[in-house]
Amino acid sequence: MIPKDPIMLLSFVNMKLRDFYSDLDVLCDELDVSREEITNPLEAAGYRYDQERNQFV
Repeated sequence: MIPKDPIMLLSFVNMKLRDFYSDLDVLCDELDVSREEITNPLEAAGYRYDQERNQFV
């Protein structure tokens, strides 16, 4: 289960991307969540996925 609060989600996802996953799609597959479940709340909070950095900024 992923956090619902956007700031907690940001911290959770960036930590997972940094420590365990090579990109967002792999993380989504492993956690069995859609990309939109992660990107929509983070984009609404002003963050976007930077593929080069493999993190939300």
